[in-house]
Amino acid sequence: MNSPPSNTSSATPFTRPAATWNERFAAAGYLFGTAPNTWLRERASAWPAGRHVLCVADGEGRNSVWLAGQGHRVDAFDIAEVGVAKARVLAAEQGAQVNFSVHHCDNYPWPVAGVDAVVAIFVQFADPAMRSRMFEHMARSLRPGGQLLLLGYTPQQLVYKTGGPGVLSHLYTEDLLRDLARSAGLRIDELQAFEDDLAEGPGHHGRSALVGLVGTAT
Repeated sequence: MNSPPSNTSSATPFTRPAATWNERFAAAGYLFGTAPNTWLRERASAWPAGRHVLCVADGEGRNSVWLAGQGHRVDAFDIAEVGVAKARVLAAEQGAQVNFSVHHCDNYPWPVAGVDAVVAIFVQFADPAMRSRMFEHMARSLRPGGQLLLLGYTPQQLVYKTGGPGVLSHLYTEDLLRDLARSAGLRIDELQAFEDDLAEGPGHHGRSALVGLVGTAT
């Protein structure tokens, strides 16, 4: 699930996340499109088929459905049942098999050393405390040698306002992600802030300030 819109002036939507996202996903079409995130696609395309992948807060399913189409065994969850219902439709339309479920990050039955990869794209609904818990869960879910692929917005996104939570504490910096990854016991293989022009449905569109992390469980 991606972050609330950039014109959010307070953290109010975060106090009712399921209702907020169900309302947003209830609109016609797909809020963030149906194509996978480009940064994810560029990295996951190199994976051999057959990986067991967990997609965190997957929204309407664009990333999990694509991964399943690449021959991976995919679990995906989101807090919004409306989003998960649309993800199931997308999977059926593309002939993809994904194990979808409706969960909050804090009550998802996280596996222990049970998956080959965890994918977390724009999961910036998480405040600092939840973010720390989520990193621990994601790292523990990985088998030795498994990868975490995480992409999010940096504070510069508050200037661009083309997507994201609009709340500074929910945004990422390279130093923040480095500390979280190391605390969770991940080896950092890639960590880079960059800018790109996104065209991911009406939810993410235009020049964007991003940072990506690839970490490996040791």
